[in-house]
Amino acid sequence: MEIEKWLTKIIELGTEYGLRLFGAFLIWFVGNWIIKKLIAGSRKLMQKRELEESLQKFLLDLLSWLLKILLILAILAKLGVETTSFAAILASAGLAVGMALQGSLGNFAGGVLIMIFKPFKIGDLIEAQGETGVVKEIEIFTTKLIGLSNKEIIIPNGVLSNGNIINYNTEGTRRVDLIFGVSYDANIKDTKEVLMNVLTAHPLVLKDPKPTVNVLELADSSVNFAVRPWCNTTDYWTVYFDVMENTKLALDAAGIEIPYPHQVEIKKN
Repeated sequence: MEIEKWLTKIIELGTEYGLRLFGAFLIWFVGNWIIKKLIAGSRKLMQKRELEESLQKFLLDLLSWLLKILLILAILAKLGVETTSFAAILASAGLAVGMALQGSLGNFAGGVLIMIFKPFKIGDLIEAQGETGVVKEIEIFTTKLIGLSNKEIIIPNGVLSNGNIINYNTEGTRRVDLIFGVSYDANIKDTKEVLMNVLTAHPLVLKDPKPTVNVLELADSSVNFAVRPWCNTTDYWTVYFDVMENTKLALDAAGIEIPYPHQVEIKKN
């Protein structure tokens, strides 16, 4: 009789746990199939939205891990394991990690915003957080620029996404803002003609929009002219330096003086 009872008990337990194991295996199989479909659908949606590759990979990995954790909890529940404590532990761990990584999470959120709204792209010349440079890399937590003196600049995405950003490449053209001062003895019309000739003679200065030369102010020791040529963004510094040099040469050739402080030597008897 005892043997029959034990055999009956073993059969009951085997049946019960066998069904649980079968159910857990079925959940694992179906769950993995659903996760793969969800990941594939999410990847297509992200590609359709043209999200950055690095952002796509990060978000897909994050989604995959979250879904797998939920799947494991479902399997444990099917096997009869109490999952409430596991959920509490995961929640506590998530809170602790979130508090410890507040700055990093802010940078991550900033990176997501930058990659979604795309205020700039790789190769753009931007000015942000007091730095100016060409965008080299856009990563999840930081953005790397190459400065004008070929130095690498790394800016956290949190402050970058929350601050002002000037993108010089958006419109494709830039205005070069220059100021030249001449003597009060110089004829204004002649000076404007000399300055305009410098601009129109330069091959990289655009004809549309037209360059302009105007009297900016009557300063203490000079008449200042606002000289405003337009050029393609990539030609900015070439035009800037060339116009500076050519203007000095042209003013000298025309006999127009550029005021500067003079030191008068006093001879002692």
